Amino acid sequence: MSQSAALEQVDERKRRFLLAASSTVGGIATVAIAWPFIASMKPSQRAQAAGAPVEVDVSKIEPGSYVTVEWQGKPVWVVNRTKEMMEKLPSVAALLADPGSESSKQPEYAKNLTRSDPKYPNVLVVLGVCTHLGCSPTYRKEVGAADLGADWPGGFFCPCHGSKFDMAARVFKGVPAPSNLEVPPYTYLSDARLLVGEKRKGS
Repeated sequence: MSQSAALEQVDERKRRFLLAASSTVGGIATVAIAWPFIASMKPSQRAQAAGAPVEVDVSKIEPGSYVTVEWQGKPVWVVNRTKEMMEKLPSVAALLADPGSESSKQPEYAKNLTRSDPKYPNVLVVLGVCTHLGCSPTYRKEVGAADLGADWPGGFFCPCHGSKFDMAARVFKGVPAPSNLEVPPYTYLSDARLLVGEKRKGS
């Protein structure tokens, strides 16, 4: 091979390398330029904290279990109550400070025995924030828990100052919490999905 042919071959390799390198750099630059526009299309953390609705797939919550989502910077529990849990709700009325939720915060459609949408009574949607000093209660579904008393029907217990709530998040008498846990606005998108933070149509 002549010297000129060898030089041409080297130059061709350099051209290919430079072309590949410039294409890679150009691609990275394009992504870097486009990313702020892509990111701006999603709700910001500030917007979510300010109250952007949060979607929950209730079909994935096992009976007797719950999931926690964040809305307005606060935990929201979505509980799939069992038939047995629901049946105990009327029996504890005498132990509660506000069994009819007259002095508590909830959408009008949730102002009932189950404190839920009447179409889906087993699903409880409630803020996981104690109405006493803002602590977060724990989910205690066992009945007659030794540390909570033989009359404990299952529900929520705030370990900070001892406030107790039943499976409809209604507060017991004689505890520091002044009212039932708050039920936030929510609406169903389908039988399986609900949107926390958005009012139900017509309510």
